[in-house]
Amino acid sequence: MELTPVTDSRRNQSMKIEKDINVKEFTTFRIGGNAQFFCTVSNEPELIEAVTFAKEHKLPIFVLGGGSNILVSDKGIRGLVIRMEIMGIEMASDTFGKIRVTAHAGENWDAFVGKVVEEGLYGLENLSYIPGTVGAAPVQNIGAYGSEVKDSVEIVRAYDLKDGEFKTFTNFDCQFEYRDSLFKREGGRYIITSVDFLLSKDGKVNTEYRDIRDYFAEQKNENPTLQDVRKAVIEIRKRKLPDVKEWGTAGSFFKNQILPIGVVDDLKAKHPGLPVYPVDHARAKISLAWIIDKVCGYKGVAKGDVGTYKNQALVLVNNGNATGEEILFFANEIKKLIKEKTGVDAEFEVQLVGF
Repeated sequence: MELTPVTDSRRNQSMKIEKDINVKEFTTFRIGGNAQFFCTVSNEPELIEAVTFAKEHKLPIFVLGGGSNILVSDKGIRGLVIRMEIMGIEMASDTFGKIRVTAHAGENWDAFVGKVVEEGLYGLENLSYIPGTVGAAPVQNIGAYGSEVKDSVEIVRAYDLKDGEFKTFTNFDCQFEYRDSLFKREGGRYIITSVDFLLSKDGKVNTEYRDIRDYFAEQKNENPTLQDVRKAVIEIRKRKLPDVKEWGTAGSFFKNQILPIGVVDDLKAKHPGLPVYPVDHARAKISLAWIIDKVCGYKGVAKGDVGTYKNQALVLVNNGNATGEEILFFANEIKKLIKEKTGVDAEFEVQLVGF
């Protein structure tokens, strides 16, 4: 089957499902082989058509957003890759000083954050400059600089592949955890098409995270505005993280670990200076970046075309022509070293596809 047109009667156009399309340029790592089948959907009826095609041909489905948190094998992806391009942002008034903002899954995440900040809405500003799409944000429960997307999500709309219908999920239904959610734990079952956020008209900026606090101390800015915080986050991220326009990378490859307090206390005793961030009375988050750098000595290390970024040890980079298998081998090498030196079982934040 070469090119299979799937007609959407509502648009009177043809959605093409293509065969053997290389996904390399659709990922920020700029790595990956061919998708067995590939299509782009721009509305929910097209999504249904694509899903129907996959079911009729007994194909697994992989949904591709901005391609910023995945590592694709050079062997490619078996089944149908659906590139999500459902667009649109709608705002509606709500009660108690809140504004409900609906963003569709294909919207660029940072462009969306920029828009709501321009509208003077609080809640997402600390999540500025994170690559990817709106639809991917709840899956990973993206977070940065003292904020997580779960703090602002009200409703997620998704297509349930198992039950064959659209469903809405409340914040509680999403089962958010640190870099985790129902959608991630049941990977492959749900396709998110839109997210409703509840944002504040008269909120308060969050400058408690050390990097932001230090930034405004240097600026001698004691009362930063919403726009100031977004600008600060963008500048901090640009200093610490590689530009995906210049580097092949998927951002942080590893998670900062959340561990029991007893385990954290033992690690602090063995490794003085380890940054620790309390989560609750029983758990704390440790800086895996610090461990990779200070304990393992792997910050800025390169082996062939693979390496850790010079300014952030959590980030792996493709320095030229690295393969997916080479990236994974290097990541597992670091994971093994962390285990040997600290006893911590490091977890990948990046999703492995096709391995």
